[in-house]
Order: sequence, then structure tokens, then C-alpha cells
Amino acid sequence: MTEAPAITQDAICAIIRRIDRPVVLVGLMGVGKSTVGRRLAALMQTDFIDADDEIERAADRSIAEIFEAHGEAYFREGERRVIARLMEEDHGVIATGGGAFIDAETRALIVDKAIAVWLDCDIDTLVERTGRRNTRPLLKKGDPREILTNLKDQRSGAYAQAQLHVVTDDGPHHQTALRILEAIDAWL
Repeated sequence: MTEAPAITQDAICAIIRRIDRPVVLVGLMGVGKSTVGRRLAALMQTDFIDADDEIERAADRSIAEIFEAHGEAYFREGERRVIARLMEEDHGVIATGGGAFIDAETRALIVDKAIAVWLDCDIDTLVERTGRRNTRPLLKKGDPREILTNLKDQRSGAYAQAQLHVVTDDGPHHQTALRILEAIDAWL
């Protein structure tokens, strides 16, 4: 069995020339938004920025500390302002936190001013990936598998409003980044 040929560098360059706004990655925690986002930005020869990192920098606190001190509603309001600023700053690839796209105002902003890509994967993969770090405030309140399953059920309708849907798997992140570019090409 032979593998399908990889997308050529010329094809990548042709796709990149057609992209006129930021590519914003959305989806549950653990789907690979940051890791795949870095690979995608490298392929696109543009910058990558993680909205969660920018939120922490702006607040001079960790996301967990913001949640603990002020609650989720306060966090989501600040998150929306940071994402709006990042899109105005013309970054190439932006990874959002898992709950960002659930907020109707944030979602409308992203869909209007960016190419939203919903990264998705199965629950087993999410549990394994999110278990690598103990920095996820929403997973500290019970069984991670149950929480992630509930979040996926609750949030999939909002995520489905992204212009593109790409399923990630345990394959190389580079391949997922290529699939995103192919999806963008087909959508444009």
C-alpha cells in the first residue's frame, strides 16, 4: 500500500497567498491547538500565538489563579478582549483556550474576522493528553474522562460553527497541519 503524496511546497505557498486573515484554532483542551498551531505557523511562514499565554501575560497570573480568584465569567470577558486584540495585531495562527469559542461574542468575532478551524479528537486521546499536565482548572473538579465527555457534548454545537472541522489523531502534528491547509484550500 502506498501513501498519498504529501502536499507540495508550491501548493502550500499557493494556499498561503490566498489566506487574508488569521487562522484561529478552536476546540477542547488537549486536541493539540498549541502544538499543531506551531507546526501550522511554521508551514505558513508566519507567527504563532497562544491566547492563553497572552492572557496570563496580560493578567500577570496563571489561568488557574484567574479562575480561582475571579471565576469563569470574569476570565471569559478578559479572554474575549485578548483574542480581539490578537486578531487586530494581524497574527498568522492563534490558538484559543478550550472555552473561548463557546462564548457567543468571541465566536462571532472569530468567525467574522478569521478562519476558525475546529480541531477535534476522541475522548481517550483527550484524557491521555490532558493528563500530562495538572494546569487545567476545569479538570480539577472531578473525573477528567467524565468532565471531557460532558464538555464535548456541551460544546460541539458551538465548535461546529467554525468554518472548518479537522480531526486530529495520534499521527505527526505536521500531518494535521497539512490537513488544515488542505481544508483551508478547499474552503477558500
